[in-house]
Amino acid sequence: MRILWNPWRYDYIKQFSIKQDEGGKDCLFCALQRMKEDEALVVYKGNHAFVVLNAYPYNSGHLMIAPYAHVADLTKLDDSTSTEMVLLIRKSVKVLRRAFNPDGFNIGANIGRAAGAGVPDHFHVHVVPRWVGDANFMAIIAGTKPLPIGLREVYETVKMLWHEVDP
Repeated sequence: MRILWNPWRYDYIKQFSIKQDEGGKDCLFCALQRMKEDEALVVYKGNHAFVVLNAYPYNSGHLMIAPYAHVADLTKLDDSTSTEMVLLIRKSVKVLRRAFNPDGFNIGANIGRAAGAGVPDHFHVHVVPRWVGDANFMAIIAGTKPLPIGLREVYETVKMLWHEVDP
């Protein structure tokens, strides 16, 4: 099996160390909470969780839903947070359907480093829109994933529609 490396994604993640005890640096999702929304690409802030556009998306429109609480595992979330996250996932799908008309979605969480989590200490869920034929030869031959829509344009579109689409 061949491996396709994408070190630019890891460089982004590693700039945020895993949350330490008192006085330590924050993880990616803890840091995003304190940044300006448009700088952090935060689409929506709820009571217990937030929706953010992935800065290194697998596809255009790749969103992540994360709790404010710094917990590594789904089982550590309280009921209010779990419920809100499911509602945010549902709304994310509705917004992405309206914005980009994808053919399908991948929705999931990688819990733990062994499962492929890039940020293993802060639980989050990925919502990735998919289109028939979106995995093409460019990624295999050239090691490049072409994205048809710019990140800023995706962010503006999703953020605008977020307030127009019913939950």
